[in-house]
Amino acid sequence: MLTKTTGRNDTYSISQLAEEFSVTLRSIRFYENQGLLSPTRQGQHRIFSSRDRARLKLILRGKRLGFSLLEIQELFNLYDADVQSKGQLQTMLNTIRHRQQKLQQQQTDINLIMMELSAAERQCYKQLDKYE
Repeated sequence: MLTKTTGRNDTYSISQLAEEFSVTLRSIRFYENQGLLSPTRQGQHRIFSSRDRARLKLILRGKRLGFSLLEIQELFNLYDADVQSKGQLQTMLNTIRHRQQKLQQQQTDINLIMMELSAAERQCYKQLDKYE
């Protein structure tokens, strides 16, 4: 098994990343197949860089926040472009704004559901008090 090196050019094995982020090896291979990660190869072993590790962290965070893999790939592509044009930056801003609006709506929905659940919980406690 490859071990993490020290310094600026840290490398990681697929097993180390899977363990660190609590994901399956299959998930990491899937992200690689989708072009989101690009490890180098040493024989049959994948060697992931600090960049790959950071991308995996962003992929998982993006998925938790509801981004599709396509949206994540688009953001990576925009970020990776050597020359950022006004159009690229505008596309990135539009993607960010759209996600912010969606998350704000979800936050509002979650707050409403939490209030409803709290009210239902209070009702249950009131009913339980009647049995004592």
